[in-house]
Amino acid sequence: MNWLRLFNLALVVLFPVSWFAPLLRAGIDLPFFGLEEISVISGLQALWETDVALALLVTFFAIFAPMLKVIGLALIQFGLMRRRVLPVLEHLGRLAMADVFLIALYIVVLKGAGFARVETGWGLYLFTACVLASIILAWATTRRRRPQAREA
Repeated sequence: MNWLRLFNLALVVLFPVSWFAPLLRAGIDLPFFGLEEISVISGLQALWETDVALALLVTFFAIFAPMLKVIGLALIQFGLMRRRVLPVLEHLGRLAMADVFLIALYIVVLKGAGFARVETGWGLYLFTACVLASIILAWATTRRRRPQAREA
């Protein structure tokens, strides 16, 4: 169980780092035009300027839901929350749009190659790793048998 705890605590730190890391660099594919770095946070900032209601929804599902899930798993792993909350965390994980956002980002990267120049940044790999690690961690935590002494 110790490796699960360390793995989860690493996600508590790495998820926020991945939100600010450059996911990609994009720009017009012409000489003398620089590429603008895009991160999860900069994408959300742009969304806040155009549609506040959608920005609230995406902010909750892309940032708060994954962190609540990871923090909830940590509380369970450290014995500060009952395992009965796991189904709620599973549903919260389904609502978390980090993996949906990631898939949409890949589609944008692939489609944007025609008119614009798009280069992937190191944050894309970190964000992908965090999403996959979160899924694996939730699966491993739910697969662990609950201790008989603590549930009594």
